[in-house]
Amino acid sequence: MAPDSTENRSSQSTMFLSIVVFTALYLCPFADADWQPAKGPLMTRWGKQVSPDNVHREYPRPQMVRKDWLNLNGLWEYAIRPKEQRRPIKFDGQILVPFPVESALSGVMKPVGQENRLWYRRTFETPGKWKGRRVLLHFGAVDWDTTVWVNGTQVGTHRGGYDPFTFDVTDVLKGAVPNDIVLSVWDPTDAGYQPRGKQVSRPRGIWYTAVTGIWQTVWLEPVPEAYIRSIKIEPDVDGNRISLSVDIAGSLDEHVVHGEVILPADADGRREVSGRWDSPAKKFNVGLPGSVETRLWSPDYPYLYDLRIALHTRKDGSSLSAEKIDEVTSYCGMRKIEVRKDDSGINRLFLNNEPLFQFGPLDQGWWPDGLYTAPSDKALRYDIQVLRKLGCNMLRKHVKIEPDRLYHWCDKLGLLVWQDMPSGDKYIRGNQPDIQRTPESAAQFEAELKAMITTFYNHPSIIMWVPYNEGWGQWDTPRIVDLIKQLDPTRLVNNTSGWAD
Repeated sequence: MAPDSTENRSSQSTMFLSIVVFTALYLCPFADADWQPAKGPLMTRWGKQVSPDNVHREYPRPQMVRKDWLNLNGLWEYAIRPKEQRRPIKFDGQILVPFPVESALSGVMKPVGQENRLWYRRTFETPGKWKGRRVLLHFGAVDWDTTVWVNGTQVGTHRGGYDPFTFDVTDVLKGAVPNDIVLSVWDPTDAGYQPRGKQVSRPRGIWYTAVTGIWQTVWLEPVPEAYIRSIKIEPDVDGNRISLSVDIAGSLDEHVVHGEVILPADADGRREVSGRWDSPAKKFNVGLPGSVETRLWSPDYPYLYDLRIALHTRKDGSSLSAEKIDEVTSYCGMRKIEVRKDDSGINRLFLNNEPLFQFGPLDQGWWPDGLYTAPSDKALRYDIQVLRKLGCNMLRKHVKIEPDRLYHWCDKLGLLVWQDMPSGDKYIRGNQPDIQRTPESAAQFEAELKAMITTFYNHPSIIMWVPYNEGWGQWDTPRIVDLIKQLDPTRLVNNTSGWAD
């Protein structure tokens, strides 16, 4: 009987091991080692280094940084289904996020089209140390019409291909067990009215491959019940001060904003704090000390002041701060841009009260292997470095809005940016007047325009907004220009960029 028992136990062990292996494969159907990029026409040297383990690991929001976060880039499941179909039971395969599905680096390189919907799915676990905190799910950008479910519950929708959006998913999380994210994305590309830039369903000439779905970093972030939602930084060169506006999720009746501006390093490399302040208000001014020379930001010397901003509870009902509950770090460049007459009475562009001739390319921001998404942060930085070495001091970002990190590198390396609003809707030809938009088209354009200005307001490198490119989608021009100036009186507006004006 002993040999039979041993053989039986061996068979049971083999069967158990098989079940474990099968279950593991079922729950984790895609191993990182199995991923390969699709065969594209050209692979950059950065694209050759991309893997699921290293894809865009940098913190995606460099002007409002928290220490604790979870990157969700990597392998997801995907499916392409007819637009009217519900969530698929079985997915088609794996996709490397955040590369668009049409790109080689996604590993898929398939078109979607307006008749179909793109689906995504992945699981995640939140760290145990996040217990008791709110959890925010961030999307850098998804093109275009997005619906998100977490653990089967719809947590939100978003329309817009270029602006970040966030959902508080705390109340639908399961804790330590795997949580399930599902996305549904529909993108009409050039069949719709939405801002889309040079994307077309049939690429040709100067018109490029469509970008559908996730194309920027996806990430999770823990925050307290009351937290810093956003900050707005306005440098005042002539007044030698910085104006800060802090948007708080929660009541300031119970909290105090605390901040620090970090001064340039001294001869010994030490960096001192210019002053600490506690404010019960959401907006306040921080004066730079007259004893230290103010460092202005320019292409020749792109100096950045570091900022630390924290939210504290009030001490015994007073305006003094007690416990720190949230903190973000940021930076600021002291610069001023304007148009004014020079000594000869000719209008010139002035930076920091000095005329500056600006020279640079029309930068389209397309990559052969990643389309809208650069292969890596190093690739983004390299583009800016090359332009500086060529003697350029600016670029015009052409009908595309980039990830936050590109503007971060422009801030650090000293490259001015003229920022286009992505074009959409109809063209203007010849001497035609402004187009007539439908209410839906008008509302979408304004929403995405406002989101662009709000999202990138703090970047010192951005000095000009360009609402229309060559008349494409040009509509209600005087009012739109006035709207931009109201939203941002600190920058220039290129209201007529040529072609039909």
